[in-house]
Amino acid sequence: MRINIFFTPLGVTSADIAGKPVIVVDILRATTTIVTAMVHGAKAVIPAAASDEAARIAQNLERGGVLLAGERRFEPISGFDLGNSPCEMTPAVVAGKTIVMSTTNGTPAIQAAEAGNPVLIGAAVNFSAVVARAQPLMAEHGEISILCAGRERGFALEDAYAAGRFAHALIPPGERRRVELNDAAVAALELIKRYGDRWKRAVSASAAAHDLHAKGYKADVMAATDADRYDVVPVYAERQVMVGR
Repeated sequence: MRINIFFTPLGVTSADIAGKPVIVVDILRATTTIVTAMVHGAKAVIPAAASDEAARIAQNLERGGVLLAGERRFEPISGFDLGNSPCEMTPAVVAGKTIVMSTTNGTPAIQAAEAGNPVLIGAAVNFSAVVARAQPLMAEHGEISILCAGRERGFALEDAYAAGRFAHALIPPGERRRVELNDAAVAALELIKRYGDRWKRAVSASAAAHDLHAKGYKADVMAATDADRYDVVPVYAERQVMVGR
């Protein structure tokens, strides 16, 4: 068996992941926000790389049934209905809606995983549910990839830690030496030695968490580290994220 971790979508080709299971992670904040939206009744989330692309997609959807969500440099995009905050994804706002979302790092990472099958949306808030879904997939395919959104095409501590947590949980007890790891997976597992199972400590140590605190989004960081709050595993397929695939 093999576990591949990619710290950013850069360099990931379709051949790397085609037809193979993938977990996409953007703890702060896109995957956390998407999971929360799905739990609270959103019909689907359609990721878009750019804000103008998101606006074009929304124009072709049913009026009154679509919301635009996203951020640039942590702040909501001007003219959009929502930002990229799990705290905004309340049932009253998102239930029954299709959300077209564009974020700096998360939505491009989801799109980069399009060739995978299935593509699972992972976060701390649905960690155990994703592990339970991924274990038989890894056994069936003999490998799994974990794709981190990273930060502006670079390394992000919070995503690397989350990837390490997923990798650690997916390695069968006593089978560590029999699982092949790429170098990023080895490095991510070293983060687990440092931070253990303390989501809040690891994620809060990241530069992104510090910036979110400074901009008044402390509640988002706390929400993103509320591990196993939900048992929903959203899946990206046919250019949209839905539950129950």
